[in-house]
Amino acid sequence: MASNTRKVISYRRPLKLNIGTIIFLILFIYLLFSISSYLGRKKVRFYEVQTGEMVDDKELTGLILRTEHVQTAPSSGYVNYYIRDGKRAAVGTRIYSLDETGNLKKYLEESEDQKEALSEQNLKELKTKLSLFSAGFRSDQFKEVYNSLESLRSVLSEYTSIHLLDQLDETLKAQGISLVQGTSPESAVISFNMDSYEEKTAEQLTANDFRPESYKPVYIGSGSLVEQGAPVYKTIPSEDWQLLFPMTEKIQKALSEYNSLRIAFPAYDLTISGDYSQIKGADGTTFGMLTFHQYMVRFLNDRYVQFQIYAGREDGLKIPRSSLTKKRFYVVPKNYLTNGGNGVEEGFLKEVPEGAETKAVFMTAEIFYENDTSCYLDASDTAEFHAGDYLIAPQSGERFQIGETAELQGVYNINKGFAVFKQIDIIDENEEYITIKRGTRYGLNVYDHILLNGEEGKEGQQVYQ
Repeated sequence: MASNTRKVISYRRPLKLNIGTIIFLILFIYLLFSISSYLGRKKVRFYEVQTGEMVDDKELTGLILRTEHVQTAPSSGYVNYYIRDGKRAAVGTRIYSLDETGNLKKYLEESEDQKEALSEQNLKELKTKLSLFSAGFRSDQFKEVYNSLESLRSVLSEYTSIHLLDQLDETLKAQGISLVQGTSPESAVISFNMDSYEEKTAEQLTANDFRPESYKPVYIGSGSLVEQGAPVYKTIPSEDWQLLFPMTEKIQKALSEYNSLRIAFPAYDLTISGDYSQIKGADGTTFGMLTFHQYMVRFLNDRYVQFQIYAGREDGLKIPRSSLTKKRFYVVPKNYLTNGGNGVEEGFLKEVPEGAETKAVFMTAEIFYENDTSCYLDASDTAEFHAGDYLIAPQSGERFQIGETAELQGVYNINKGFAVFKQIDIIDENEEYITIKRGTRYGLNVYDHILLNGEEGKEGQQVYQ
């Protein structure tokens, strides 16, 4: 009897896909596509438009000259001032007294309790001085900390002792203390900050004078001992002052056509204009010289100051030269420009066929630039208007055939993710940057993003920043 054998065949279950698996696969495929697309994109370099009209991006160091007359002590003694540094004095105003014996110094030390407390105005002036110092502090000029400290100490001493000194005349006479009085020989601003530049002229300067790291001024304060014939204070009768600075060949060339410049002093948050010229110093070095007629007191205790040079015209926007490009446009008469039915949209009446006749249809237009006589329209293949189209004048009904073209210089704006040509008006330039007019209707605004390489752009091109 034959044995019964059974052949076991495995049963393959059909593949079942649930909705969750399908969604996961779709998302996975989309993710792979997005990653590959992102990696394959050509990313462009862009520049953020900044304000500025600088001839040079770097801060320069200038040396200040003024009309300064040094007044010397007629005898030796301890000096005490009756006027604050930086104040204007009339002719004959008592500026200081000299205590030849030292009795006054001893008397003042014994009268500490008679000094008045600082007034609100005194405190306000001290805070202003501290704020100006803080705003202009630079770590590479740490020595200015000591200069400012001495200045503040002197001012504080004067605030607390001037009132007392004014009341001392009768008391000192009664005690037999004799003082030598010093009065101002002219109407001038008074300064107690001394150095070796008071009597120097611009023609006497050399390249070695432009080394602020070796500058060591002397600040004379109340209570200091001065020798006979030594400087005791100086008078500055005029508001006029000069700022001199050494120039590289690049700056000298850039400024060759200017006779006035705008100067920014970052530490003082101040921008002013001055007459510009070039002079030669005693060693033959050519220096730039700016002459100002105001703000002298603001820089009274400065001999060196950091500044930036701006062009002599209005503020502008600064863009790199590499961003420039050119594009061709249709030129159409401006008197053909009209408004649509809503009175807001600008455009032109275009002649279009309608059977055997023609009719005028209003079409909005993107205008890239306009002047007194013409409008500039996009001349690309995808534009609203093409060569050969006829425009109808809204008033006279005259016809104009589009065809004339002209080039405009500009850059590509990419704020919205695609390239849009923007026309520019150049007002100044150097080797790397160009300054353009700001606030123009079809131009750029500060902080706009533009293609760094304008030749890579194309109207409507999608860009990834």
